Amino acid sequence: MQEIIAIIRQNCINRVKKSLIEAGFFSITAARAVGRGRRPVESELLQAVNEDPEIGTELLPTLSQGGRLFPKRLVYLVVPDDRKQEAVNILMQSCRTGEKGDGKIFVLPVTEALRLRTKEKNEQAIDEMRSPKEVS
Repeated sequence: MQEIIAIIRQNCINRVKKSLIEAGFFSITAARAVGRGRRPVESELLQAVNEDPEIGTELLPTLSQGGRLFPKRLVYLVVPDDRKQEAVNILMQSCRTGEKGDGKIFVLPVTEALRLRTKEKNEQAIDEMRSPKEVS
């Protein structure tokens, strides 16, 4: 089993949910988050601050924040080993714009899974092939 954690643009969440559910990945968890990557301060902003004191006064508070955090969404899902690449591909297709800030996908091994209601373990606990009504 694999856990997939995706940090994505907030405007991609509905497209991701729809695509994952259509592919049979019914069990997903999503959360709001803020974060930042390695994106530097835009050189155009720095140039504007240096050239025009009036613009600089407006932009300086934003620039001085340094490690400014941007709104993102986290998507978590646990999938069988043989469906990992399919889930990753769906996330890539749903979220990739080719621009800075698209996000990241992390894949981690899961050693054990338990369904609380039925006490099913591992693959049976994450069986996505049941209808959503059966999994309630």
